[in-house]
Amino acid sequence: MLKLRLSRGGTKKRPVYKVVVADSRFSRDGRFIEKVGFFNPLLPKEKKERIGLEAERIKYWLGQGAQPTTRVARILGENELMPMPANGNNPQKAIPKKERKKEVSEEAKKEEAPKAEAKKEEAPKAEVKKEEKK
Repeated sequence: MLKLRLSRGGTKKRPVYKVVVADSRFSRDGRFIEKVGFFNPLLPKEKKERIGLEAERIKYWLGQGAQPTTRVARILGENELMPMPANGNNPQKAIPKKERKKEVSEEAKKEEAPKAEAKKEEAPKAEVKKEEKK
């Protein structure tokens, strides 16, 4: 499957990305088919030099079935080359990971408790029915 994705370049802590068309099986910074743009996240959003895209080539590859990654889809949406993707919603992301695990385990215990009580209530009823049949 073809992907439109970012390939990292630049130095340590100074990233610069190329927007490339690559086979999804190749590594991030590995072999690619064609370079169709660049992205410099260190520049302010207002500057034109932050993003450079070859619109015609991107439209061609999208027509050939290339799927953009989420980050590239947002970049293309901001430049009106495709519809802007829907915003994701992950409220758990703001909570530290250790606390997330505690909350999940507490919720699981709360959910299991009513199920266990329901099973205990059902079991005696079945025994009563067996006695009545005799």
